[in-house]
Amino acid sequence: MPVISFAPETGVWLLCTPRTSYALRIDESAAPCHLAWGPRLTLEEAQELVTPPAPPASSFEGRSPVGEELPVDGGARYGTPSLQVRFADGTRAFEWEASGHRVHEPAPGSAELALEFRDRHYPLGITLHYRVHDDSDVIERWSVLRNTGEEAVTLLRADSAAWTLPARDDYRLSHVTGQWSAETQLHRDRVPFGETVLTSRRGITSHHANPWVMLDAGDATEDHGQVWSGALAWSGSWRVTVQRTPDGRAGFTGGAGHDGMAQPLAPGAEFTTPRHAGLYADGGFGATSRAWHAYVLAHVLPHPEEIRPVLYNSWEATGFDVDEAGQMDLAARAAALGAELYVMDDGWFGARRGEGAGLGDWTPSADRFPKGLAPLVGEVHRLGMGFGLWVEPESVNPDSDLYRRHPDWVLHFPHRTRTELRSQLVLNFARRDVADWAYGWLTRLVGDHGIDFLKWDMNRAFSEAGWPDRADGEGDGDGTESVWTAYVHNLYDVVDRLRADHPGLRIEACGGGGGRVDLGILSRTDQAWASDNTDAADRVFIQHGYGQIYPARTMAAWVTDVPNPLTGRSMPLRYRFHVAMAGVLGLGGDLTRWTEEELAEGAALVAEYKRVRHLVQHGTLHRPRGPVDDGPAAVQYTATDGGEALLLVWQRAPRHGSPRPPLRLTGLDPRARYRDTRTGAVHSAAVLSDYGLLPELPSGDWASTAVHLVRIP
Repeated sequence: MPVISFAPETGVWLLCTPRTSYALRIDESAAPCHLAWGPRLTLEEAQELVTPPAPPASSFEGRSPVGEELPVDGGARYGTPSLQVRFADGTRAFEWEASGHRVHEPAPGSAELALEFRDRHYPLGITLHYRVHDDSDVIERWSVLRNTGEEAVTLLRADSAAWTLPARDDYRLSHVTGQWSAETQLHRDRVPFGETVLTSRRGITSHHANPWVMLDAGDATEDHGQVWSGALAWSGSWRVTVQRTPDGRAGFTGGAGHDGMAQPLAPGAEFTTPRHAGLYADGGFGATSRAWHAYVLAHVLPHPEEIRPVLYNSWEATGFDVDEAGQMDLAARAAALGAELYVMDDGWFGARRGEGAGLGDWTPSADRFPKGLAPLVGEVHRLGMGFGLWVEPESVNPDSDLYRRHPDWVLHFPHRTRTELRSQLVLNFARRDVADWAYGWLTRLVGDHGIDFLKWDMNRAFSEAGWPDRADGEGDGDGTESVWTAYVHNLYDVVDRLRADHPGLRIEACGGGGGRVDLGILSRTDQAWASDNTDAADRVFIQHGYGQIYPARTMAAWVTDVPNPLTGRSMPLRYRFHVAMAGVLGLGGDLTRWTEEELAEGAALVAEYKRVRHLVQHGTLHRPRGPVDDGPAAVQYTATDGGEALLLVWQRAPRHGSPRPPLRLTGLDPRARYRDTRTGAVHSAAVLSDYGLLPELPSGDWASTAVHLVRIP
C-alpha cells in the first residue's frame, strides 16, 4: 500500500504509517476536512467515509468546530479556530481556495504531503504539511503562511494542526500539570463538554503544564485500548485546546502562542508554525509511550545512538562557593566513584557569589580561578572524565557589567517596572545583536577551554515582554508582537550554530528544573533536567509523568544527599540510586561528606548502572505498576530483541496485610529462559509474563531492588 495516496474523483488523501491510517479530503467548499485517524485503511475503504454533511439542526448551530483539518475564523463557525487572521482593511474571516499539492520524499524512509491553499480574495497563502515515516506511527504536521500582498497581515492565532477523534460515547484526557520542583504530575480526567485549554503564557515551555495530550474513550488501561495523542515541538509560549461538542465529537488544536498574542506578517514574509506530532496507538498508554519514545530516538534527538555518561554535578556540594582547589578535589572523588562527566555548576564566573549579581559576565572569576579554567579542565580530562559547565545565557542580573553597558538588551516596556524574579531580567533574544553576543561568548568559551558539555539553564519566565527600541527591519511596530516567536527561533539558532562549531559538544536542556522540556528543544540537545527536586520519593511521580511522552534516554536523574534539602526526607542510598537509575544517572551529593561505606556502595551501584544502562537508555519501557503511596511501583526496560530485561522496583512504606501481587513482565522472548544476574535464579518467560515475579525487597520503608534478567542461550 502506498504511504501517501490520492483519489481525485472524491478528493480523498490517505496517509499510512506501519500500523495506522490518516484520511482527509478537500470538500466542495475547498476546505480541508478530516475523515479518519486510527487503524489501517485502504484508499477504497477511506472513500466510504465520504458522506454529505448533515444540515445544521438549527440556524444557531453553524458548522461543527470538530472535523476540519485547520478550523478557520469565518462563516458560520463558532468553535475554537486554529487560524485567525486580520487583513489590512480589518476583515478577519478566511475562505479556502485550493491551489495545488505536492508529494515528495524529504529523506529516505519519509514521505511528505503539502496541500496548498490561498484566500479567495486576500493575498494570503497557506500550505498544510503532513509527514510520515516508515518506522513510526507518529504523523508530523505544520503550516506555512505567506503574505503575497503589499500590506501587512496579522495572525491572531496560527496553530500548527487540529486533530479530530472518531465518535465515542465518552472521552478522557491525560496530561500533566505541576510547578517548580513538582513537575509532570499525571492526570487522567473525563473531558468536559466545551473547551479545555492547556497553555504556557511564560515564554518558556513551563513547569506548570507540558505541550502534549492523550485522549481515549475512558476505557484505556496501561496495556489495552485505543489512545490518540499529540505533542508540540516548541519551547516558548504555547496553547492546546481540547474540545468536546454537544453532538458528541472531540478533538484538539495546538500551536505556538497564547491568548492575546498576535504574529505580524509583513508583505512577502512567511511564518512557519512549529511541528505538532500526532499518534494513534492501540495498546493502551504503555504502547502510546513506547511509540513516542521510539519516535524521539529515531527522529528527534541529534545523537540518539549514544550512551549518555554518568555525570557528577557540583551544585548541591558547593552552591556558589566554587574555586579551583575545591573543584579539583570533588572531581577526583567523582572519578573514583565512577563518574564519566564532571559538571561545574553556578558560581564560576564574574562577581557571582550568590543569585543577586554577576549573571551575564561570562568570564572565569579571577580570584577563584587565577589561571582561568584551563587547569581545572585539564585535570578533569586527566582523570578520564569529560568537562561540563553550567550556563544561563538568556538572563542577566541588574547588578552586572553587562546590564550596566546594555540596559536596553532586556525585555521591557517603557514607563513600566522591570520585574525581577530571582534577581534576574530576561535578555531579549529576539534581538539579533543579543543572540549574536550570546553565540559569540559561548563558542569562544567552548572552543578555548575544550568544554564537552553545557548545562543550559533558564531560571525565570518572561515579564514585560516588549521591545520598544527595536532596530528597523527586526520586527513589527514596537517589536512587542514578534518577541515571543522571534526569541525562540533565535534561541534555536544560537544552539544550532554552537553545535555546528563544536560537533563533540553535548547539551542538557534545563529551565529552573523541568521548565523547558519539549520536542523542540530535544531536537537540538541531548538530555533534559526533569526537576530541581531530587527527593527520590517525589521523583518516582515526576519521572512517571515525564516518561509518558519522553524517553528515559533524555531524563537526567541525580542521586543527592539526605536529608533532602527541599523535603527534609531521608532514605537509603540504595533507594536513591534505584530511582535515579530509571533515567540518565547523575551524582549530585557532597562527596567530601560521604563515609567510606557510602563511597563503596555508591561505586558499586554506579558500576551496576553501567552494566544495564543500555537497557534503560535504548530499551523499551513497560510499567508493570504505576506509582502509589504505599504499594510497590515498578518500571521494566527490555532489549529490543528480548535478550535482556531490567526491572526496577520501589516501595516507600508498606502497610501490614496489604496484598503484594506478582509483577508480570512484558516484551520477553516467549520461548526463552532468563537468569537473574544477581541471584542466579532461572525463570521461564512464560511464567514471568503470565504469572509474574515477586521481587525480593528489603523489609521496612524505602525498599527497592534492581533485577537484571539475561536470556540463557
